[in-house]
Amino acid sequence: MTSLGLFAFVLALATLTGLFNARILRLPLTIGVLLLSLVVSAGLSVADWVLPLHTVHALQTLLTQIDLPTTLMEGALAFLLFAGAQGVDLGALFARKFSVLALALLGTLLAVVVFAAGAWGIFTLVGLNVPLAWCVVLGAILAPTDPVSVVGMLRRLGLPAQVQALFAGESLFNDGVGVVIFTVALEVAHHAHPVSALRLAEAFTTEVGGGLLVGLVGGWLARKAFALSQDPQLDLLISLTLCTGTYSLCTAWGLSGPIATVTAGLCMAAPATQRRITEQGRKNLHVFWELVDEVLNAMLFALIGFQVLALSFSRALVVAAALAIPLAIIARLLSVLLATLPVYLRGQDRMGVLAVLTWGGLRGGISISLALGLPESSMRAPLLAVCYCVVVFTILVQGLTIAPVVRKFHPS
Repeated sequence: MTSLGLFAFVLALATLTGLFNARILRLPLTIGVLLLSLVVSAGLSVADWVLPLHTVHALQTLLTQIDLPTTLMEGALAFLLFAGAQGVDLGALFARKFSVLALALLGTLLAVVVFAAGAWGIFTLVGLNVPLAWCVVLGAILAPTDPVSVVGMLRRLGLPAQVQALFAGESLFNDGVGVVIFTVALEVAHHAHPVSALRLAEAFTTEVGGGLLVGLVGGWLARKAFALSQDPQLDLLISLTLCTGTYSLCTAWGLSGPIATVTAGLCMAAPATQRRITEQGRKNLHVFWELVDEVLNAMLFALIGFQVLALSFSRALVVAAALAIPLAIIARLLSVLLATLPVYLRGQDRMGVLAVLTWGGLRGGISISLALGLPESSMRAPLLAVCYCVVVFTILVQGLTIAPVVRKFHPS
């Protein structure tokens, strides 16, 4: 099938499930699309078991052609992160800059360590031989919250502006940190050789620092370009160039594309840049990037739902996945508490902020893509199965119950 045909197929899946959700379930779009995709996948599996129609095999072939890791990490992610950065309140974000930094850096590292230790114990308990190094890889896969899930959720909740900025800022930046940790951990686990703290610090500084620099330079150049342009259509082209250019350059140079794209998006959302764009241009850009965000979200979550057809489960894996779900919540709780205690969790609202940040730590497409991108080995199947179950739980259960949690701790 051609690339256009694959795009049309995924778009059709998202459209059909979205229509059914809008008319019957009336859940948030992405959650409804994911739930219906899972239901359809389960129905097709049962139908193939009763009548050998080979439908599941055909869909597995299509999923292989779509190649979700490449599609997301080298394509859609740049647009999703850039669009998400447009909706961040920069004033509130800078007011909580140390908290965001602590969550994105220290919080992600702590989440990796806590989850890896717990996962190693779980795999040992159920009789699966998964070395600690591979548990660290799984921790890196599941540590970052997913901006696709979190930023969309924030738009539906009436959280205070500073809490929203803390939430969004962490989710937009910690995926880049998680990818760096994943890359180094995978190198250690796959090639079975130790890595020094110097190597880790060098990789982190190069990828994250380089991504920040590229994003800042790109944002500065875009600001100059907007000042020269008085055409709304040209403004749109400038924003597209900024989004795709920063991500592509960083990918080619071995830097963090997600960090660069988020930084560039925040530069474009800055008041100094917005003043250089025409009024009509600002309206067009807002509508365009909001539509891009919604469409790609729906398509991504449809793909995540159908990825269950490519998984294989055993009894031990089911038990391990069931135990990994509360472990992921505990790891998130401890990482948020320990990372933000010195800089933010002070005052009367500390327990409310902790509860919302913990329960709102959804995982999504980035985690699935990293897991699907694991090299073929005996470790791939258990890590992928556990990752998928944790991701689906956070989106369906935590995503659907975060509103009551917010209302309880932030009734205003």
